[in-house]
Amino acid sequence: EVQLQASGGGLVQAGGSLRLSCAASGFTFGRYAIAWFRQAPGKEREGVLCISSSGTYASDSVKGRFTISSDNAKNTVYLQMNSLKPEDTGVYYCAARGVCTLVLDRPYFDDFDSWGRETLVTVSS
Repeated sequence: EVQLQASGGGLVQAGGSLRLSCAASGFTFGRYAIAWFRQAPGKEREGVLCISSSGTYASDSVKGRFTISSDNAKNTVYLQMNSLKPEDTGVYYCAARGVCTLVLDRPYFDDFDSWGRETLVTVSS
């Protein structure tokens, strides 16, 4: 059974940093893409960052501020969020076993079939 456990959310002031973790189990870690998504209040869910065997992909909204990394020994993917802004507020999800690539030079995330529970990030102004 695939399981994804996200953690690390919290309340932070604008300009601050947080690191989210996504612990994965039930599949061959490193073989599949793992991505972070977020959903802000009143907005649609968006893909934020993805890591796969072909590289990492970041949405324009977080490029230069957020990074994604993985620790294969711990089966864990991290989302390091720096220079946080109030518009980064939302629930964050990690997802696995999907596709992340570039389409017309823009990151494209799709077909993720495994999702973890959300972790809430609140950035105060």
